Amino acid sequence: MTTETIDLKTKLVADFYAREAVMNGEASSAFHQKKRAALARFDQLGFPTPKNEEWKYSNVRELISESYHFNAESSLGLADLQDLNIPEQVANILYFINGHYNEELSSIVSSSDQIIIDSLQSAYKKNPSLVNTYFDELVKDDTDAFTSLNTAFAHDGVFIHIPDNQTVEHPVILRFVSDARTQNVGSQPRNIIAVGKNAHVKLAEAFRTLGTERSFTNAVTEIHMDRDSGVEYYKVQNESEKAYHIGTTQVRMLDNSHFYAGTVTLNGHFTRNNLNIIIDGERCEAHMYGLYFPDGTQHVDNHTVADHCKPNSQSNELYKGILRDRAKGVFNGKIFVRPDAQKTNAFQSCKNIVLSTEATMNTKPQLEIYADDVKCSHGTTTGQIDEEALFYMRSRGISKPEAMSLLMFAFCADVVSQIKIDSIREYLENVIADKLASK
Repeated sequence: MTTETIDLKTKLVADFYAREAVMNGEASSAFHQKKRAALARFDQLGFPTPKNEEWKYSNVRELISESYHFNAESSLGLADLQDLNIPEQVANILYFINGHYNEELSSIVSSSDQIIIDSLQSAYKKNPSLVNTYFDELVKDDTDAFTSLNTAFAHDGVFIHIPDNQTVEHPVILRFVSDARTQNVGSQPRNIIAVGKNAHVKLAEAFRTLGTERSFTNAVTEIHMDRDSGVEYYKVQNESEKAYHIGTTQVRMLDNSHFYAGTVTLNGHFTRNNLNIIIDGERCEAHMYGLYFPDGTQHVDNHTVADHCKPNSQSNELYKGILRDRAKGVFNGKIFVRPDAQKTNAFQSCKNIVLSTEATMNTKPQLEIYADDVKCSHGTTTGQIDEEALFYMRSRGISKPEAMSLLMFAFCADVVSQIKIDSIREYLENVIADKLASK
């Protein structure tokens, strides 16, 4: 273990106990005891190294060798954030600056009958027992150090509750902005989404960085889905060249629920996305789509889990990547089919185009099946652009750069077309077209 690792870990643990010392009676609450247990897990685990199988291809040494100002104050205002807005988007938009919820910048348009939206801090003050019911319930036994670290330092984020039988008309957009204009900043947002019986919601998380200093985001989102519920969840990362992002989304589905996810990584120095779905009900459907474009020396790692615990459910997964320069990509997709999960249908595919001899893509699809009446498949491909298609287009008078751009955009279409929030899909189509054309 390096000296830098020991220093950062020691500082974090010391900071936790320093905060605890001034909490008075709050330190004995059930909420804080969950944080304390998570800190103990983090202290025991330490930061992962490539010797850890789950982090074999993603070395965090550079990330943890830096120092960060967590939850730093920011002077960002509406004028500074204009470029982040999507034109004509009607939605519940919540801003989090360096991990702090900013009510002045945010706008909630849905009625409180349809959805309860509050910051995690505020929700806990108003109804601590309700928040504590959901907080840390899906990741309490997680063996990932960064997830435990987030739980221990969960300071702010969003708490969303959709009552039974409610369909939220307008999407919920969570915009997490790191203000790295003057210093290295860190944030650890914790989001809790509780979706009632026969309730439906569309949710998106967007991550951006402003400034040229380093930023570190360690985010955890817990999504609790009751029976007959539906969630569309999108995650868009367009951060800076000095941004480090580690995010875990943990989902638990009950009978007849439908979960739909799209994860798009446009930019960022080091990105690790964990999407873990526990399919704990019958007749559930889980769909996962991913897209990533690392170039330069960027690193993008997608880890997914579809854990089928009950019979008669299905999961479907498609991830695609385009890698350039000296970029590195990782995909590790796991499908578990438990003994009771008969009649499971589970499919997984990862496809990649590598445009440089120095770019690398590591893929590891995994199936663990403990039931005998199932249909499961997985596959992965990594190759170069289709030379025959390129030749055909050039023979029709299309320049090589334009032909390559068109082919790559078509390669992405399978994923982009699955994004069902029109404003986000149209925004991504434009950004991706510009990104492909500029290279």
